[in-house]
Amino acid sequence: MVQGFQRILAATIFFGTDSLADGKPLIDWARFHFFDAAHLWFNRAESLSSGGSRPQSNIVTLSESFYAEISKHPIPVEREAVALLANAPGALDLYVWLAWRSWAVKTEAVRVPLFGSGGLTSQLGAGEYTSNRYFRRKLGSWLRRVISLWPQCNARLSDNGNFLLIQPMRNTPPVVSAIC
Repeated sequence: MVQGFQRILAATIFFGTDSLADGKPLIDWARFHFFDAAHLWFNRAESLSSGGSRPQSNIVTLSESFYAEISKHPIPVEREAVALLANAPGALDLYVWLAWRSWAVKTEAVRVPLFGSGGLTSQLGAGEYTSNRYFRRKLGSWLRRVISLWPQCNARLSDNGNFLLIQPMRNTPPVVSAIC
């Protein structure tokens, strides 16, 4: 877990293209990073031993560019859902991805392939599943958990199990069910 956080904290993302503009070579690149600073304790006892009777807080400071980007393009996720799924990373990834994707679907249903270079496995970073059957089973489990929190979620696996079908849900944001 520590190494995973270190990789995310150290990541710099590059977007760009090497193309031609009016027949002339053009390099158009931009870069940003997610965080400016982080102060993370991975062990409650260690945070106490640093002094004082209360544990030290974890602090993460988002970079200005990342904060501006997420402020300009908000995704309607519920804090309560994120908290309830915090110990289920696959279901949490699917919930956030579905909230974003269903919000982006404007007029008609979309079919998202599960496998392949642009498939859901690559979008969720779940390529480590060794068999398609195992991923389908995990995805079904994650989807049931998401729907238990967000009953209006209108996503389902296709009958042949090769696609995730998503209906437009702009009018039904991913609100946590009152029974949770």
